[in-house]
Amino acid sequence: MLSGKRFRLQEETIAIETFGRKRLATQVPAGSVVTVESDPRPDDLRMVDVRWDGRKLVMFADDIEKRGEQVAEADDSNWG
Repeated sequence: MLSGKRFRLQEETIAIETFGRKRLATQVPAGSVVTVESDPRPDDLRMVDVRWDGRKLVMFADDIEKRGEQVAEADDSNWG
């Protein structure tokens, strides 16, 4: 389970942001910390909601697990 955990990305990783009915791909830079807000959705077990830089995004759970390093709650450097 990823929900509630924070990860520092070791490499730039793609994410999707929604604006109304539009979806826009964006790159989350290496070194950024993302907070996972939900476990994978029942209709798509590959995607999770994350919070980064005050923005709500969707990312592949696999990308977070492979490209991210879990960080402790007390580690607020580069908060995302």
